Amino acid sequence: MRRPGTPSWVIRLVVVTALVGVGGGIGGALVYLALHAIQHLAFGYSEGTFLEGLQEAPPVSRVVALVVAGVIGGVGWWLLRLWGRRRPDHAVVSVEASVGGRRMPGIVTLVNAALQIVIVGLGASIGREVAPREVAALWAGWLSDRAGVTARERRILVACGAGAGLAAVYNVPLGGAVFAVEILLAEVSFATILPALATSAIAALVARIVVPANPLYAVEQVPLTPTIVLWSVLAGPLLGFAAVGFVKLAGFAQRHRPKSWGILIVMPLVFAAVGVVSLWLPAILGNGRSLGQLAFTAAMPVLLIFAITLVKTASTVGTIGAGAAGGTLTPSLAIGAGLGLTVGAVWDLVWPGAPLAGFALIGAAAFLAVTMRAPFTALVLVMEFTDQGLQLLAPLMLCIAGAVAVGYLMERGRVTGVA
Repeated sequence: MRRPGTPSWVIRLVVVTALVGVGGGIGGALVYLALHAIQHLAFGYSEGTFLEGLQEAPPVSRVVALVVAGVIGGVGWWLLRLWGRRRPDHAVVSVEASVGGRRMPGIVTLVNAALQIVIVGLGASIGREVAPREVAALWAGWLSDRAGVTARERRILVACGAGAGLAAVYNVPLGGAVFAVEILLAEVSFATILPALATSAIAALVARIVVPANPLYAVEQVPLTPTIVLWSVLAGPLLGFAAVGFVKLAGFAQRHRPKSWGILIVMPLVFAAVGVVSLWLPAILGNGRSLGQLAFTAAMPVLLIFAITLVKTASTVGTIGAGAAGGTLTPSLAIGAGLGLTVGAVWDLVWPGAPLAGFALIGAAAFLAVTMRAPFTALVLVMEFTDQGLQLLAPLMLCIAGAVAVGYLMERGRVTGVA
């Protein structure tokens, strides 16, 4: 972020960068509080995890909550998109578009983020991570415009703001910084790394006032063993192939979602169907954290977790196809963990000696790396999410490399017409 000028301008830029981090932290904290308030209100629990709350509440409440989510989301996004078609300057602007230079309309962006939090809190099967990124990017863009920074500086600050929002809501300061640099900016330099590190660190510290400091998932420390190293090499391509399939399904659903008033019918019906299925498989609800925790601890029979993984995949794709906005970070991580656990359990019959949690963890990282198209971000996020030490770093890297290689080759083949 170099700009010729007086020392006062440098001080001004430092202040703006710090304020971007503070705003990202406050936004992430508010998203966290709102999400948990909705979950506790909808399912009537005060302590424990979301899955425990679902299991303690009357089963019919899952269906009711999903129907309410479908109605709120359907009406809300129909109005937002109708308004955007009539007033293009008030259409929803993605974080990526804002990094590219477009201005995010304030009220529309906040309403879009609020709708995401409401439906996830009520149990919709989609990620929550887009909302804090959008709120933080909105703040960073507004602040950059007021500060009069250059276009390049604004681009960096908006990307760093989005990364700070992610860092805040999940308490992943390094993951948020790497996300901004690798995915949004695709540029590794002092001009991008320094503000990314600063804003994500500040945001995580600010949000820690309300966001728990403990890791998102409780996972045992997995030792490095020969069996898990070899499994990582062999399983990487398989997980990459599965991740490409999920990306294609999600893309197909995104392209064929209702374009106008059809969302008023489709979203409540799809959400109601997911609610009915959740009467038997409650872990499919929410952003995927429940399934991820089950896979990391192998708390249920492996075949049951595999079944939940398949249904979670279908419910997430269906939610996207119904017209909902949101992310696929935590759903992808959960699906990857379920697949990794399943494949690892089969491998354990051939060569035992590694805890099943290791297979789930490595599978989650490899699957996430392909769906995000960001191997470093996926690696760092999974390490921070699970508080793993460096002993598992080598097999994680090997599995991610194999998965990403398959994803790259399949994408290259599709583009060139070979496949």
